[in-house]
Amino acid sequence: MCISACVLHRLPHIRPGQTVGLLGGSFDPPHRGHVAISHAALRRFGLDHLFWLVSPGNPLKAHAPAPLARRIAVSREMQSHPRIHVSDIEAHLNTRYTAETLRLLRHAHPGVHFVWLMGADNLKHFHLWRDWREILDTVSVGVLARPGDQISARLSPAARMFRHKRLTGRQSQALARRGGSAWCFVNVPMVDLSSSEIRARGGWATERGQAAQIQENTKE
Repeated sequence: MCISACVLHRLPHIRPGQTVGLLGGSFDPPHRGHVAISHAALRRFGLDHLFWLVSPGNPLKAHAPAPLARRIAVSREMQSHPRIHVSDIEAHLNTRYTAETLRLLRHAHPGVHFVWLMGADNLKHFHLWRDWREILDTVSVGVLARPGDQISARLSPAARMFRHKRLTGRQSQALARRGGSAWCFVNVPMVDLSSSEIRARGGWATERGQAAQIQENTKE
């Protein structure tokens, strides 16, 4: 999609000057671990809003995910927080890579301070992403890590190359407004779940029951 057309597809609820977290992924299936890190990111990075960007597909994964409509529907059932939103905007933007999506969103939302969110396991492989240096140069990046994950993630190629831009965990509230000049590790308690493990157990068969349980447990 050309830059000039991206304004037709915008994220709702946000306005210039706000800080907005973006958690991208296949969400195949979404689970309570996604909910937990989203709530932690809102607090630790002082975000006004957070969006789950449910991807049509992951270029680094060989298998095709479940239908997008199904993943969107269950993701929305899991979320009850008023500042966490679920979006299929990548399907409308026709983007396959994070750097492409961020270019268009920054153009469509001037003045918004975006923070790309990821787990420490993703940072280990971040140097394999297309135009990954551009991502670190243009938006702030928040890395949510189990305490035991920090060492291996800090040794990743991306972390070593951009070590001069790293903020400490105590500086996490300043991350969002650094605009591509910083990234930050924060330790968060994480639910020991992964989408691949849930799929292997046939977890999609009970995803709606899980969503109902999460809604009940995360009401604020």
